[in-house]
Amino acid sequence: MVAKKLFDGIFWVGAEDWDRRLFDSLIPLPEGTSYNAYIVQGKNLTVLIDAVDPTKKDVLESHLNEFPKIDLVIANHLEQDHSGLIPYVLNRYPQARLLATPAARDLIITHLHIAEDRIKTVTDGERLDLGGRTIRFVHFPWVHWPETMLSYLEEDKILFSCDLFGSHLASSDLMVKDEERIYEPAKRYFAEIMMPFRKIIQKNLPVVEGLEVKVVAPSHGPIYARSAFIIDAYKKWVDDQPENSVLIAWASMHGSTARMVDHLICELAGRGIKVMPFNLAVTDLGHLAMSLVEAATIIVASPTILTGLHPLVAEAVFLVNALRPKALFAGFIGSYGWKSRALDQLKSMLDSVRFELLNPVQIKGDPRPEDLTLLSKLVDEIYQKHQTAGLF
Repeated sequence: MVAKKLFDGIFWVGAEDWDRRLFDSLIPLPEGTSYNAYIVQGKNLTVLIDAVDPTKKDVLESHLNEFPKIDLVIANHLEQDHSGLIPYVLNRYPQARLLATPAARDLIITHLHIAEDRIKTVTDGERLDLGGRTIRFVHFPWVHWPETMLSYLEEDKILFSCDLFGSHLASSDLMVKDEERIYEPAKRYFAEIMMPFRKIIQKNLPVVEGLEVKVVAPSHGPIYARSAFIIDAYKKWVDDQPENSVLIAWASMHGSTARMVDHLICELAGRGIKVMPFNLAVTDLGHLAMSLVEAATIIVASPTILTGLHPLVAEAVFLVNALRPKALFAGFIGSYGWKSRALDQLKSMLDSVRFELLNPVQIKGDPRPEDLTLLSKLVDEIYQKHQTAGLF
């Protein structure tokens, strides 16, 4: 395994992880992932930007055999898949020092057990002269940890963005060749990891746009030779205006809730509203997360189990609350046998979001014509809300 040359004096020394299917014991990886690390050589200094997951130590070791000298290691982000092998790198290159934000110092010491005298903190906007090349450090806290930063190679106009702008995709193509192909993995990555920090990204994107970025080199997925593609996508994803669409997350045990959902779908579609239904018994939650990026209304549809939400529905509600999408409205429909506290449970679980709650529709047993009429009234309410919000 050899390092891959990106440009003169700039190399990819990362690792593809073709077979990984779960990240953080939580996030599905249907197409694997990559851990991107980079070498930048100046006339005077050679820098390693980030590292790879510890499971790929042999790959990094093989790549570093081509570089007898590394003067500095830049840690843009201290999560294990980027930093776990930094202690190994510093042991291999005893003269090297580690550069990170001041907020990273404690994490470096407690997570990586690196001695303080090997750490040098850098300020926001500080420049590092490599000899003919200059790296500018851009602090970007809470995207998605408090210590994160970006590293911008000024002369080459390359932004090493770590997790920002990433995608979970293992590929033999180092650079993006097909933008349509990368769009879904990048959107999925945004939805599952970056969406809770949407407002922070929205606030700081002008900083990125002010850097005159030509190439975006993230720490997961292929590199963007046309930076505008991924930056423009993020501008759309973080924007406050949702689409004229309704996401329905539902489960049904004996068909009552399913019949309610079917009626809702037909009525909404007939009003010209895009409907995105997800049967939680079979759905990929990653696709649900992607649809949350633009949905204006979220409808939770659940039968009642032991007076509460169906467990699959509760899991989806937990996800919605954690990801904090831009949706404006939320509603609940469902069925029950004798008693239900599902609506109260739903409200208590949505403590991180500020959706306007629509009138719920809960029925006892199988839906009757008058129950379907209530669902039609809910569609009227959604239509009016979307119209008032300027979504048509």
